[in-house]
Amino acid sequence: MLRERPPGMGNGPGGGGPGINILREVEAEMHIFQYHPDILTRYPQIVGGAILARDVTNGPTPARLQALYQAEQQRVLQRIGSTPLSQIESLAAWRRALRGFGVDPTQYRSASEALLRRLTKRGNIPSINLLVDLGNLVSIRYGLPVAVFERRALQGTVTVHFADGSERYSELGASDEDHPEPGEVVFSDETRLVIARRWCWRQSEPSAAVAQTRECLITVEAHHATGRHDIEAALHDLLALLKEYAGGTSTSAILDAHHPALVCSLGDWYESTCGEES
Repeated sequence: MLRERPPGMGNGPGGGGPGINILREVEAEMHIFQYHPDILTRYPQIVGGAILARDVTNGPTPARLQALYQAEQQRVLQRIGSTPLSQIESLAAWRRALRGFGVDPTQYRSASEALLRRLTKRGNIPSINLLVDLGNLVSIRYGLPVAVFERRALQGTVTVHFADGSERYSELGASDEDHPEPGEVVFSDETRLVIARRWCWRQSEPSAAVAQTRECLITVEAHHATGRHDIEAALHDLLALLKEYAGGTSTSAILDAHHPALVCSLGDWYESTCGEES
């Protein structure tokens, strides 16, 4: 989104002067991640957290983070005990959200429920890499879906919206191209490349964080009544873990119906900063 600055905002009267190269200043706002208005109309309670992380280091999870991850898994197992996952507030709210666009949440589980289901049935979640593990650590801690998207394959803004069925998708671990169902909630970029299907069910192959990942978009979302509190806490934890283990610079925002996008200044973007750095 490009917006011209009002006249007179340049150097000197009228925006310029003798001996000065006059450049038309443009206020450029880059929307990194956003909710489509139709999503906010149907799901006005949605609260999201979004992080743009740049110049990060990914790779095998270091021993100290591995230990934190394993300890968190044990704490979560003790906290859940014999409670059915369907009775955990955050997961139940995601089940309702999935049913809201015609998805059976016992066939296509939210990413957070799938992780906790594996943990409760098998006793542990295997390590994948640093960025994915820190996302999964926060996901099981709060019972919320956390997605880590590699940005190299993405063009422009990532939008959460209802699919029309023409968008392109390649499932994680596969190369065949597929298409979402019309009316399904997806994440897609401006080329209609889908990076997540059924809202928070599964990511795409091109968006997976790999060892070479240096820039990523991280999202965490909630529908339950105390979702804002949990999103704020989850975002805080993600930023702290990124800073300690992945390095780089991070920009974050809490998103809702009144503030539906993570927006960055293009000028700041070129200077390797973007909005408020964490």
